[in-house]
Amino acid sequence: MATKGPALFSEIGKKAKDLLNKDYGCDQKFTITTESDTGVVLSSTVAKKGGLSAGDVAALYKHKNAVVDVKVDTESNVWTTFTVTDILPSTKTVASLKLPDYKSGKLEVQYLHEHATFSTAVGLNQSPAFDFSATIGTPSIAFGAEASYFTASRNFAKYNAGVSLTKPDSSASVILADKGDSLRASYLHHLSRLNGGAVVGEVSRRFSTNENTLTVGCSYVVDPHTVVKANLNNHGNLAALLQHKLIPNSLLTISGAFDTKALEKNPKFGLSLSLKP
Repeated sequence: MATKGPALFSEIGKKAKDLLNKDYGCDQKFTITTESDTGVVLSSTVAKKGGLSAGDVAALYKHKNAVVDVKVDTESNVWTTFTVTDILPSTKTVASLKLPDYKSGKLEVQYLHEHATFSTAVGLNQSPAFDFSATIGTPSIAFGAEASYFTASRNFAKYNAGVSLTKPDSSASVILADKGDSLRASYLHHLSRLNGGAVVGEVSRRFSTNENTLTVGCSYVVDPHTVVKANLNNHGNLAALLQHKLIPNSLLTISGAFDTKALEKNPKFGLSLSLKP
């Protein structure tokens, strides 16, 4: 569902966050994905974390403006998500449920307008939680806020606010979160010298503990099939990642993490292989 207005509140700062965090991991994971002529996408994942192994099987089906996504894992949990766009103009409706936890059901409605976006989600149980978010502005500059209200305790579990500035080659955001206890500011800039890669910096402060964290990262496009990413923060945590397309639609990811300030420097490495024949 395309829009010429501001993005949802969840998109504020997302590009910088993804560059610093997405696809990093110290697990071993193998995924196979296939797609049929009828539009059904099947995927199977096996992952190993530490000495534990887990897996899941997922199916996704798209038909016109509706998407059905079902996933079953090795612990007999079943996730079901049903998404429909444009039931009403410029809207998206998402219904989700996890079994056997019947109280986990949630219904979300998103409305995207030329000058504002709204999102409302409600839990499908006797004492539901309500999530609200709204942004106003344009694709270049947006102001937004979000909140969660628990009817059982009759209080707000969270309320956050933020602002984002977006240009073709850069984006910046500032988010006040954790009920005003933390502040996070980030800036991302795409550089032609990195062959389409980017550099990013993020500063966060938690007022209750006077803790400051500075994280810098970058991505470099080695060639059309290979991307390298890395990040480092002021606490000495260093992480690096390499992604390579083995064949079309098949992605190999190798990542590692290292605590440069630890007395016993034990690096951790992860391997992820995703195949889409």
